[in-house]
Amino acid sequence: MKDKFDHLDKLESQSVFIIREAYSQYRDVALLWSIGKDSTCLLWLVRKAFFGKIPFPVLHIDTTHKFKEIYDFREKYAKEWDLNLVIAKNEDALARGVGPDTGKFECCNELKTVALKQAIAEYGYKALYLGIRRDEHGIRAKERVFSPRDEDFEWDYKNQPPELWDQYKTKAAEEEHIRVHPILGWREIDIWEYTRRENIPVNSLYFAQDQKRFRSIGCETCCGPVDSQADSIDKIIEELKITKISERSGRAQDKESDYMMQKLRSLGYM
Repeated sequence: MKDKFDHLDKLESQSVFIIREAYSQYRDVALLWSIGKDSTCLLWLVRKAFFGKIPFPVLHIDTTHKFKEIYDFREKYAKEWDLNLVIAKNEDALARGVGPDTGKFECCNELKTVALKQAIAEYGYKALYLGIRRDEHGIRAKERVFSPRDEDFEWDYKNQPPELWDQYKTKAAEEEHIRVHPILGWREIDIWEYTRRENIPVNSLYFAQDQKRFRSIGCETCCGPVDSQADSIDKIIEELKITKISERSGRAQDKESDYMMQKLRSLGYM
């Protein structure tokens, strides 16, 4: 038991260091909150890093196609944690009817990536905290903790700065913005073990109902459940120790094309 807690303490300490280092370099920042387990864990870590109060906005990119449980969770904890919540939508794309029926790529790009670009332009964010992990998807394994985006908002995944011995390229050119990934080295099981230890609130979609549960949540039209009897965090952790099913197996955009996620992320997708 002690080794497990030591492991979580080390992860927490590394993440808090990254969070504070980023804030020391950039004050025009925001935290992207998808309301999923990873971004909620990151939000919790940011609250711990700043002694219970997040000193910058929490940004939710709203496609208008999220699960009702996501919206309910957002409203409940934004109020309970006194968040400076900013909700961004690509109103122009929504008015044009862009959505799941117009194709997965167009829907994700317009309602997420372009909406994020618009929010950055409107609010002038110089850096963004994101709760992504390398083990979640192959293209995310190419990421860095401090990941620059160019003046066109694009990510050059073939030309990333080296990060050796926890030395990060924290400076950005004037025309760039930085994505900061404090939990990049965490695993899915680490998230759940830390959530259990810290008693972090969890969206009900993650728990099995009628032998089905979601491992990854987002837009209702793009997410499917996996077979599972794990209706508690303890059971989820035990399930993860033996499962052969990938975490994002229920994500429609991941199935559409082997290169779709890479193309989306190169354009600025979360």
